[in-house]
Amino acid sequence: MAESAQYEELVRQFSAFGAVKREMNRIMPADCHGGSASVLALLGRHGDMRMSRLAELLSVDMSVTSRHVTHLAERGWIERSPDPADKRSRILRVTPAGRERLDELFRRTTELLAERLGDWSDEEVGRLIQLMARLRDSFGDCRTVPRPAPPARAETTRTPAST
Repeated sequence: MAESAQYEELVRQFSAFGAVKREMNRIMPADCHGGSASVLALLGRHGDMRMSRLAELLSVDMSVTSRHVTHLAERGWIERSPDPADKRSRILRVTPAGRERLDELFRRTTELLAERLGDWSDEEVGRLIQLMARLRDSFGDCRTVPRPAPPARAETTRTPAST
């Protein structure tokens, strides 16, 4: 098992990784910001799903998910259709135009990574992929695991009023 100092350095590296994510977001088209790109990517990877499942995978509130879905639907990149199992729910699916947009997003991201990691060997890139996949697996599908309950608030004891 790694030493505490190594985990502390890992925390620092995760914090600094925000700069990499921001750079990747800067190359996105103006009409497809990071949140919408994430929604499109998840639908592209996992296929059709309900909005509740999408919110779970994104690990965000339904209202945030709804805004992203509306943004994408207005552009014709996804469609919402009634769920045959529950007519009150909607199934989200990527449209052909959405697939084209998703392909463009992957192309842009791939080109950025190829440019920035151009001096890395194939072995180094492969090792990074392997380690990132292992890290993700170590957390499992953490987005669906309930978060711990907040600490209980101290309750004040009240006594009945005397008559």
